[in-house]
Amino acid sequence: MRRDAPDGCRCAAPHRQGHRTTPLGRIFRTSEANTLTTFRELGTLPAVADALESAGITEAFPIQELALPPGLAGSDLIGQARTGTGKTLAFGIPLLQRIVAPDDRDYAEATEPGKPQALVVAPTRELAVQVTGDLETASSGRRIRLLSVYGGKAYEPQINALNSGVDVVVGTPGRLLDLAQQGQLSLAHVKVLVLDEADRMLDLGFLPDVEKIITLTPELRQTMLFSATMPAEIVGLARRYLRHPLNIRAEAAEENQTVPATAQFVYRAHDLDKDEMIARLLQAEGRGLSMIFARTKRATQRLADELTGRGFAVAAVHGDLGQSARERSLRAFRDGKVDVLVATDVAARGIDVEAVTHVVNLSCPEDENTYLHRIGRTGRAGAAGIAVTLVDWEDLARWKVINDALGLPFSDPPETYSSSEHFLRDLGIPSGTKGKLPKSQQTRAGLQDEAADESGDSGSAGGAKRQRSRRRRSGSRNGQSTGSDRNRSPQSGSTERSGSEHASDGATNSRPRKRVRRRTRGGEPIDRNS
Repeated sequence: MRRDAPDGCRCAAPHRQGHRTTPLGRIFRTSEANTLTTFRELGTLPAVADALESAGITEAFPIQELALPPGLAGSDLIGQARTGTGKTLAFGIPLLQRIVAPDDRDYAEATEPGKPQALVVAPTRELAVQVTGDLETASSGRRIRLLSVYGGKAYEPQINALNSGVDVVVGTPGRLLDLAQQGQLSLAHVKVLVLDEADRMLDLGFLPDVEKIITLTPELRQTMLFSATMPAEIVGLARRYLRHPLNIRAEAAEENQTVPATAQFVYRAHDLDKDEMIARLLQAEGRGLSMIFARTKRATQRLADELTGRGFAVAAVHGDLGQSARERSLRAFRDGKVDVLVATDVAARGIDVEAVTHVVNLSCPEDENTYLHRIGRTGRAGAAGIAVTLVDWEDLARWKVINDALGLPFSDPPETYSSSEHFLRDLGIPSGTKGKLPKSQQTRAGLQDEAADESGDSGSAGGAKRQRSRRRRSGSRNGQSTGSDRNRSPQSGSTERSGSEHASDGATNSRPRKRVRRRTRGGEPIDRNS
């Protein structure tokens, strides 16, 4: 027991002013604490701490400060914290420190060197890529091999990497299960299992696949489950598969769920005026990178095209785009070549981009959790941000449910138009601003400056489906027979295709026969020469 721990407390987390525990083993960090703790003080290995410091990361956020000591000790964890509070390193550092790297002296003594020792399951491709990037940053001082696997990309590079040897795998449930069922991914040597954004996996219907994946891992493993919310299904999952978990929340139980550093504005807006409102909002003083969330794929692409026509540097992310096109948009957004990203909720989690100053909801979100995840893209890591929600008249009842659930003071949003004085004043929009960006301010390189991915992934989901359809009919790729389709499991096909598939309008390479009609009379053929 730690000397500074209260009597009867068995947790390994440091106890100082601002920390409190409950008899159920839950640990909370209240807003009273004002001391900062470094990763070195929390037990991070020098190689990992040096890698983080080289990236400018030295002091731990609350969820990291609470999760690292028990996580490093090997305890199972349930981590609950608002989005954007640093959960990746909270599980990433314990995970990396349990890995035996190829350059470690005892690596050759492993049962099967090169088989994955850690697995992170994420709900979306974007989150898998982001988690992999954070782990690469933290492990840059050690030769740890990481691989992210997800749908929308070719199987062959992922299988080749697994055959070459991988220490940590980060992936989405569908592709992980496909590779495991094909015998390409062995999970029999996993020491650490992480379920990231578990509530989102529940929302997307992945929980059955997640449970199948868990059963493929050793029973004696460390399991860490992280989630922004804890619905009953996730609590049940934790009870079934975690051993005496420590439940950690990086906030007081009574604290509001929304990000304190985010200023929220809610307006009742007319659908025909929203484009103009957003175009003026994007010219507000101090605006940096901005994300706009739309409810449907069609609305997302329409708004992106509209804003592009008004002079803004815009990229879109939605389900009708292929994986390479989505990654291209995200790269351009992260690099600042575009400063406006219009997205469906596929991007509401897993996009960790610094300096996002504004988040806009084009319409009322479906529920309070969606609202939280969307506005959590700004105000991250203690930075200030602005969240604007435009509510249609018919969505007022839904908004009031969200407002009451989160305890917000916007139960009756003011009727607002693009020319309303309070709209311009609230958001710092200069008077006289019009809905088109002046030529002098069109300084971003734009999406066209971002190179496309040459990995062979189709630029759009529709294009990929047509390509697969042609291959199935012709039975060849580039004129040569291929057996790759035969090697795919039925589930893998369903994972990679979104929506129902229709026959392509392209034709096969063989020429159609000329149809010959014969004349008959009374059922008997007529000789043309007679």
